[in-house]
This record gives sequence, structure tokens and C-alpha cells, in this order.
Amino acid sequence: MKAGSNLLNAVSAIALSAGIVMTGAGVATLGSVSVAEAAVVSRIDVRGNSRVDASTVRGNLTITPGTNFNNNDIDDSVKRLFSTGLFSDVRISVSGSTLIVEVDENQIVNQVVFNGNKKLKDADLKRVVQSRQLGAFNDMVLQADVQAIRDAYSAIGRSDATVNTRLVPIDGGRVNIAFEINEGDRTKIAAINFVGNQAFGDGRLADVITTKRSGILSFLTRKDVYDEDKLRADEELLRRFYYNRGYADFRVISSFAELDEASNEYVVTITVEEGERYVFGDVSIESTVPGIDSESLRGLIETRSGAVYSAEDVEDTILAIADRVATQGYPFAQITPRGDRDFNNRTISVVYLVDEGTRAYVERIEIRGNTRTRDYVIRREFDLSEGDAFNQVLVRRAKKRLEALQFFSSVDISTQPGSQPDRVILVVEVEDQPTGEFGVGGGFSNTDGFTATLDITEKNFLGRGQFIRASVGGGEDTREYSLSFTEPYFLGYRLAAGFDVFRKTDASYTGFREEDQGVNLRVGAPLTEDLYFSTAFRYSQSKYTGVTLGSIISAPEANSVNRTTNRGGHDVASLSYTLSYSTLDDRQLPREGISAYLTQEYAGFGSDSEYIKTTASANYFHMLSESADMIGRVSAGAGHVTSVGGGNLRVFDHLFVGQQIIRGFENRGIGPRVFSSAGTNVGPAGGTTYFNGTAEISAPMPMLSRDLGLRFNLFADAATLYGNDIAAADFACPPVAPTSCVGPQTLVGSGMEWRASLGAGITWASPFGPLRVYYAEPVVKENFDQVKKFGFGASTRF
Repeated sequence: MKAGSNLLNAVSAIALSAGIVMTGAGVATLGSVSVAEAAVVSRIDVRGNSRVDASTVRGNLTITPGTNFNNNDIDDSVKRLFSTGLFSDVRISVSGSTLIVEVDENQIVNQVVFNGNKKLKDADLKRVVQSRQLGAFNDMVLQADVQAIRDAYSAIGRSDATVNTRLVPIDGGRVNIAFEINEGDRTKIAAINFVGNQAFGDGRLADVITTKRSGILSFLTRKDVYDEDKLRADEELLRRFYYNRGYADFRVISSFAELDEASNEYVVTITVEEGERYVFGDVSIESTVPGIDSESLRGLIETRSGAVYSAEDVEDTILAIADRVATQGYPFAQITPRGDRDFNNRTISVVYLVDEGTRAYVERIEIRGNTRTRDYVIRREFDLSEGDAFNQVLVRRAKKRLEALQFFSSVDISTQPGSQPDRVILVVEVEDQPTGEFGVGGGFSNTDGFTATLDITEKNFLGRGQFIRASVGGGEDTREYSLSFTEPYFLGYRLAAGFDVFRKTDASYTGFREEDQGVNLRVGAPLTEDLYFSTAFRYSQSKYTGVTLGSIISAPEANSVNRTTNRGGHDVASLSYTLSYSTLDDRQLPREGISAYLTQEYAGFGSDSEYIKTTASANYFHMLSESADMIGRVSAGAGHVTSVGGGNLRVFDHLFVGQQIIRGFENRGIGPRVFSSAGTNVGPAGGTTYFNGTAEISAPMPMLSRDLGLRFNLFADAATLYGNDIAAADFACPPVAPTSCVGPQTLVGSGMEWRASLGAGITWASPFGPLRVYYAEPVVKENFDQVKKFGFGASTRF
């Protein structure tokens, strides 16, 4: 464009009075037309076009033959023609009764190429530029593309990258665009310094922010890329960190980065003012809404007098009160916390004010930034939709839910004015992140030798929010295969429905081989934000081959063995429910909170097994030292199974305990076992009751940078498995037994003997995913227990 609409506007009055219009680089004469007069033409003549059809030009004019027009119509016509992006210049003039429109066409982009790029592929760069093949060439767009490419390189730590353009005209009014790129060296972050912090050390605060110091693996994580926007987001993370730990006066004084051009490294400095630490004083609720009793809401308060001040607890209280008030018919009610600080006693008294609030409605919800996740996956996390009453509390809840999905690296929800004063537009901006994981795990035991597992997990399958996992594993004598799928919003409701298909073969038993396969159908729903309920129906079939002397199979199974083929089997149909509870602050590395579950399972429904099985577990996490980032965990669990219908339990209906509960022992490694008459350890018989407990401490590895993500763990595990409900007759030779069966078998270890182990491990939050390795030494055990001292596991995201 050689001249723009600003020029047209500036000379508009002069042009009208003089009878001329200046557009683009040309002058259009209107003869003797004055300000008060209007012109009429009988035809429109388009000139200078070669690729653009004349009808396209006429279609973008506001002037038509036979109708009056003035200078404003010409001005509008020029603007519309320029806005098509097809023309570099437009000139309009009048000759007699003919309107002459002369255009200079923009060149057509024949090809866009990138030269010199290695760190960013052509496909990556094509996504950030606007110049497109067969599109109209525009110099302003070209300059914007140069800046977009530089921004893309800055995002990967190459802020000194340079971009030049080369235009190569070819026949037919076409042009090739070449972006000549010098990627430069990657900038690094040499140090992140905190100034003014006393309550928390630099290492602890460095864990809070997303900007990281450069290390040996930074080329994989890319967390050491300096970005001013990311630094502003880090400021907010620091504020929330301090606000949730009593420092209500905390503020970031400044944050900036200095680049050493010689080394191409940044030094980031964040200056903070922590202020005093506060605890909650008096906490109360006041309501101005008729029909809302303040006392009835007191049970919803999460903030307790004397507890350390926490902004998150205040937010949780606001959410709970807003929910209750909305169910009582006040969707516009606004809950506002009013704080009263006592600087001498360092307390903050909080009054939650319940007011009517301003009536406003959601006009629409705009989703931006999601390149992979479908819009409806994001929308369904909102408890409000277009046309509903706007409620800021529900918006904050939706934000927490979206963050909890772990589909996005960032979630931001803002509001814009709608088309009317009582209308609000919600703008949801997200950034997708990898949600797939490839996992490998394994261990070594003195019976199974080396064992390994491989699994592939995708938590956002095809961007639909669905969960899918495929797993395969085994050792010398075992093989396991499974496939799981979960739809989190079954039939459009907040119901997570799914299935698991599994198959397992186990030849570790003395004298026979077990094959187990089946399906598990499940559905679950949240009861509250912290409490979840699920139920499942499971059906499985087990088959045994090679049944010989010493096989520990209960009488019904042994009697059903076909002595010609040495085969037998049974089936199990069961219905179960689970209640799970979690207040963990972080699923990946919890530092505070509780997680617990209770499961009960009934087996029967005409199958070979009839029992009721109950298991429960609870974990408590607590920060032992903020400055050292030392986390403590204690856990406890229990289980019990009992037969129903008057019979005894089958062997495999019993409970089994191993490395999942007490490290240092192999799977099914402790509890009652069966020995042959010759003293051979036949295998585990299982128990009817178990108890277990764990105490564990974890902290960053000393003498190493915390940015490496390495933590050490010290733990102590204890467990007992006792009781057995196998009928005495089951230990004798079956009525139709192999001729080699020559004596009864013996059950040992059914008493309540405790086992214990001590150990240490290392957890690495690697760029490929979390990796865990441990060594556990049994310090209390029975001589017939099966030991497994070493274990490891790893997973990687994709």
C-alpha cells in the first residue's frame, strides 16, 4: 500500500471543495463536483487488473451506476479494495459519466522457504508466519513474519537469532519469499538469585518457580529459557506460595534478568519482601441476603482460628459458601472476605460477607489456545454455560478443575464486557502440554529373577479427555497383559465409565500353571471436590494345567481336575465399591494433604467364589522443613476377607502381601505358606487379614542442584499377614489324585508375625518422566519369606 486511509481522511475536506480525491498514489478528478453536489456515473471501468476479475473489483465498491455518490463513497471504496489484500495501490477518477478504477495488483506468493534453520523445523516456522503459498504478497505481513520467527527462537532460548528476507520475482506477477535465518547461540540462565528472603532458602523458592537454572540436562527440559512473560507468571507463583504459608504482606519488589553478552547467559534476580507471618484470628460470617442464616454456614468454614493464614483456605471457604447459597436460590450472591489485621499479635480476623451481588449473565464462553484438546472437554469443566448467571466463584472452581486435568501447561480465565451491561464474556486461554507416558519398571527377586513391565498411557486420547493404557510385563515365570479405557463424562454426565481387560499367566507355583483372564466394568462420580465414589463389576476365569503332587489348590478345584488332561479351573464374579478421599496439594510431588480409600468387594452371583473382602489405606503428607524441602509421609493400611455361604475360602480368594505394601519382599512374599511332606516350599497360601504401616522422609539430594530433580528417600515398612481359611481336607491328596501323591501338605506361618524392612531410594524427576529406584533390607522376617531387596521403575511422557 503506497498511501493509506489516514491520508485520505486528512485531505478529505480539501478534496471535496476542490473537486478532487487523492487515493493511493494517484489523483482522481471529479470535474466540477462541489461539496454540496453528488455525482452520478453510468458505467464503471476497471483497469490494471490481470489476475483479479473486474467483477471482484466492482463488488468491493460502494458506488453503483445510476446512483448518487460523493467523496465519502470513494473513500469507503478505496478502503474496501485495500482490505482485500489483493492490491498495492488503488486510484479512482471520473471521466464524463464513467468511473475509472485503476489498480496495481499485489504479487502472488509462489513459495515460502526457510534457510539456515536447524533447531526449528520448517513445519514449526510455517505455523508462525502469515505469508502463505498462493496468497497475496504484503510487505507489512512480511515484516510481521520476521518478528514472529524471532519470537519463536526466543521461546527456545535463542533471543539473538537474526532473520533477513530475500524476494525473488518470477514470471506472472509471482514472487518467492526466502527467510534467511541465523539461529545464533542458545542463551542460558547462569543463576537465579533471590534477595530479601529469610523464611525460605533460595533452593526452596527455586522449586516454586518454573524458570530454572541451566544444567547438564537443560537441552532436554528447556526450562532454562528466559522469557519475560514466564518471569511475571513466576512472580504470581511466589505470591501464592507465601500467601498460603501465612505471609499475607508478601510482595515482589522487582524481578529482572541481565544478559552477559560475552557468555550469552542471563542472571535472574528476584527481590522480595516477606513481611510478618500471620495466623487466623476470629472467623465469622455475615449475611445481608434475606433467608440466608449465617450460623447455618459456619460448618463450611475451612479457616480456623489459630491456624496459619492461608489464602487457599480462604478460597475454599468462599467456594463452599457460594455452593450452599446457590442451592438455596441465590445464584448471584457474592461472597467477599474482609480481613482485619492485628499487627501486634500478627493475626488476621476474617469476616465472610454474603451479599446479593450484581446481576450478570454469561453471554458466551470463548476457548483459545487449545491446539489439541477439544473445546467441549474444556467447557464441561464449567458448572455454568451461556445464559447462566455469572458467578466468579464457579469460574475459579472451573480453573482449578482444568488445572487438575494436567492437560495444560497454563490456564487463564478472564472476563470481557458483553453486548449489554449485564452480559459477560468468559475468555479461557490454555496451552496444551504432552499427556502421554511410556513407562518401564522392574526388579529382581531370588525366585522370579528379573521382572519388567512396559506400559503406554494417554490421559487425553485424541484430545477428547479420555484415558487409555496398555501394559505388558512379566518375569521368568509370569506374563501379564492389560488394556484400560475410561470416558470421564459418560453420557454427558460427570460419570467416569470404563473397562479393564486383563490376562495373566503364572508358572511360579510348584506343580501347576495358572492362567487368569477377565474384564472389569466400572463407573465413578465425585461426591464433593475431595470425595469420590466408584463401583465396579468384575468377572474372571482361572485355569490350571499340569496339576501334580504339591499343588496347593483347594478341594473344589482339585476335585474338578480332569485327571486325563491334568486341567482344572474356576470363575469369579464380584461387585465392589470404593470411596476415595484426597486433599493433596500436588499429585506429582505431594507435600501436604491426605489421601485415603476404602474398598469393599462381594463375590458370588453363582460363581465358584463367595466372599466379602475389605481393604483400606490412608497416607498423610506433611512438610517437615520448608527451607530444606523435607517431606514426611506416614501411611497405614488394612484388609480382611471372609467367606460367605458357609464354605471355606479358595486359596486365591485370600489376601496376599508383597512389595506393593512392604518393600524388601517379593510379590506374595510374606504370610502363610504351604510345604510338602518332603519339606518343599510349595507356595503362598494367602491370609485373611493384613495390617501395614510406613514412615518415609524425602528431601532433595544434598550437594546437588535442586534443578536436577533428584530426591533421596529413607523409609521403614512394616506389615503382617495372618489367618487362613483353607479347609484341612484341602491339604490332603484329592480323592482322585495322581499316583505320585504320597502325603499331606502342611500350612505354616498363619500367626500374626510382623515383618519389617528399612531402606533408601532415589527419585528422579527426569526430563523423560519420573524414575524411582530403591534398596530395602528386611530386618524382621520369617525364614520361609521370599525376599526382593532391589526395585526400580520409570516412565516417560510423550
